[in-house]
Amino acid sequence: MTGDWRMDRIGAALRGENPTVLRRLTSGFAVIGDVQFLPGYSVLLVDEPDVQRLSDLPRAKRLSFLFDMDQLGEAVERACRRLDPAFRRVNLEILGNTDPFLHAHVWPRFEWEPADVVGKPVWLYPREWWSDKRFRLGPQHDALRDAIGNELDQLRSGT
Repeated sequence: MTGDWRMDRIGAALRGENPTVLRRLTSGFAVIGDVQFLPGYSVLLVDEPDVQRLSDLPRAKRLSFLFDMDQLGEAVERACRRLDPAFRRVNLEILGNTDPFLHAHVWPRFEWEPADVVGKPVWLYPREWWSDKRFRLGPQHDALRDAIGNELDQLRSGT
């Protein structure tokens, strides 16, 4: 997974060139995270690159984004619960402190996490974990990608 798509994640998704896209949703794109030290980590990207914050959207699109965030969160929860008996919960976050576009983080949390971070925000994980090659998204995550995508499909079809 290399290339300049990371420099324009939303534009690349709109062009069909972002390899992390799981599904196109109403307000944006469900993508699997580049880093997977918490397997199933996903992100909802708004489909308008110039939108920086939730309040930049008209009310209807804002509600659509929050609905899509909820669906992605539930899809990650269902998939992770099925694939890992140590699954505990999902954390949802809209932060916007680093990337200049609206996005929502969906973090699965597990019983096997290190004791010093298990009950804390994921941002307190060791900095080196974010770039560690062993956690980089790759073919070993294909089953997880499929599981989350299938759950999204089921939720969107009402099943």
